[in-house]
Amino acid sequence: MLATLDTPYADSRPDALSFALGLAPLDALAVLPVARGGLTVELRLLGASHQVIAGPLSETVACLPERPGPLPGRVSTELPGWAYDFTATTETHDGAAAFGRAVDALRARLGDRGDALTGTFPGSPHAVTALAVEPSGTGWRTWHAYPQTMEIVMTRSRLVSQP
Repeated sequence: MLATLDTPYADSRPDALSFALGLAPLDALAVLPVARGGLTVELRLLGASHQVIAGPLSETVACLPERPGPLPGRVSTELPGWAYDFTATTETHDGAAAFGRAVDALRARLGDRGDALTGTFPGSPHAVTALAVEPSGTGWRTWHAYPQTMEIVMTRSRLVSQP
C-alpha cells in the first residue's frame, strides 16, 4: 500500500533515530494490519518514522525527543512465549542519482504488495519510509530514506513463538 503523507518530513538525520520496545501505540499517519499464521502485524507510519505492533510486542524506531539515538546495531530479548531479534544497518549512497535509484527500486519492489506500507513525504519523492512483513509472517523489514544525507537505514525484526 502506498500512502502519500500530508505532513512534513520529521526525521532530520539517521543518527537521530532511536529504538524502543513496549511503547503504547503512537499517533500514526497510516496503518496496515497484516494477518499471517495466527499473528497480526500492524505496520504503522509515524511522522517520525515507524512503529510495529505484533502480538505482545511494540517496536518503535523514530526520532523521539526523550530517547536519543543512534539505533543499536542489534537487540535480542525474550518475552513470555516469544523470542525477538532486531538488527539495523545504514547504507550510504555515492551521489543523488545512486540514492534515487535505490529508493525507486525499493518503491517498485514494495508497491504492489498487500503486506507492505510505503509512505512518501512532501518535498522529495525520495523521502520515504517503508515497512513490509516477511513471507513467514513472523518478521518484518523497514527502510528509512534520507535524501539530505543519501542514506537508507534498514531494519529487520523477527518475533518467534517459543513453547
